[in-house]
Amino acid sequence: MPVPFKVPRFYPILDTASLELRNCSVETAADALFEAGVKIVQYRHKEAWTQAHFDEAKKLAERCQDLGVLFVLNDSADFARLLKSALHVGQGDLPAVAARTIISDEIMGFSTHNRLQLKRADEEPVEYLSLGPIFSTGSKQRPDPAVGVEQLRKLREITAKPLVAIGGITLQNARDTLDAKADSLAVISGLLPEKADKKSIRQRAEEWLALTA
Repeated sequence: MPVPFKVPRFYPILDTASLELRNCSVETAADALFEAGVKIVQYRHKEAWTQAHFDEAKKLAERCQDLGVLFVLNDSADFARLLKSALHVGQGDLPAVAARTIISDEIMGFSTHNRLQLKRADEEPVEYLSLGPIFSTGSKQRPDPAVGVEQLRKLREITAKPLVAIGGITLQNARDTLDAKADSLAVISGLLPEKADKKSIRQRAEEWLALTA
């Protein structure tokens, strides 16, 4: 019997748009995360892909493989197959059932934003689910309504699959989110200090790892 997937408690997401706003490269941020000792990294690029983005994702995937870090690609099942990586899909992406035929037995996650979506997602062929935004967030152009920690606590009972909380999670509200029974905290903006360089991102990641230990 296969061992159920256990998502790491701290789930950093390297969002290309957020990094660009802080004049920080994906490579620099990734180096900081690896030095801090993270166990999972997601590459998130929401705009049109270019060869440069694919090359960047490929390099990151290879480094993750060398270091024993789970690499997750956001949205693109075809690229995930080429990179032999895990995949995370959202409500507007290729359906999970279809994506599963492309990436076969790789780990896959699926985003949900409310009770109905979470109930339906529980039947999908994925290893983990995410729910959010838990709090208001600036990482999405058109975010769904905030779920809140009390609703998170109630919705957690719907599924036995690992549940990743996402959206507006900071070091200040992280403990409340974990207390609401989230298995993992996905962090985008909360990963990046105003002065985002290798040292500051590593320090921030170490804070997250200590908090979620």
